[in-house]
Amino acid sequence: MGAIFRREVLSYFTSPIGYIFLAAFYASSALFFSIYSLEQGSTKLDVVFGQLMLILVVLIPILTMRTISEEKKNKTDQCLLTSPVSLFGIVAGKFLAAFLIYVLGVAITLVYAVVVSVFASPDWTVILGNVVGLSLLGAAFISIGIFCSSFTENQMVSAVVSFVVLVVLYLFSTIAGLIPVEFIKKILTSLSFLERYSGFTYGLFDLSNVLFFISTVVVFLFLTVRVLERRRWA
Repeated sequence: MGAIFRREVLSYFTSPIGYIFLAAFYASSALFFSIYSLEQGSTKLDVVFGQLMLILVVLIPILTMRTISEEKKNKTDQCLLTSPVSLFGIVAGKFLAAFLIYVLGVAITLVYAVVVSVFASPDWTVILGNVVGLSLLGAAFISIGIFCSSFTENQMVSAVVSFVVLVVLYLFSTIAGLIPVEFIKKILTSLSFLERYSGFTYGLFDLSNVLFFISTVVVFLFLTVRVLERRRWA
């Protein structure tokens, strides 16, 4: 797994993907910070963190679109599948590499907190909770993106499918509000990524939300392993 991880991390910086993701994340987060914090004279960053979820819906598919689809396109997936590394090791290595790049992006939010601290004393507990929530949300989105990437050798198709899936997950709470059946409404609300993440932005550290995102990561990485396993024996 370590070899896969190092190889993937290196690939993000030998191709434009890593730079594009980080530049877009830094630019969009800086814009939100400027609009909702600096211009408003506010020391609160909850709106900034809240807006970043929508940015992730667009950027995560770009970050993950090549993870497995590129292997299939270049016909190197068979080498991976027959290597001594386990399927879980392959998937986990790719996931951790993408997550590392993502964390490098999220780290900029701590810089914003330091800037705010110059003018007033921020609630660091709330800020750290937001960072944890954003990290968990990104991990869940990345696992979904990698799963979508395992179905095709076309990176653009992978990105589009990931984007559509993430948009649907983002709109779950909105869709729930349009459904008159209470039972279905409760299910969709409980599965809403927006509802689960919003608690973090308000400074509410709910263990059930933490477990929800971790479970999402585990489930989609497991499903990705199953897809690769089927391909190995095809």
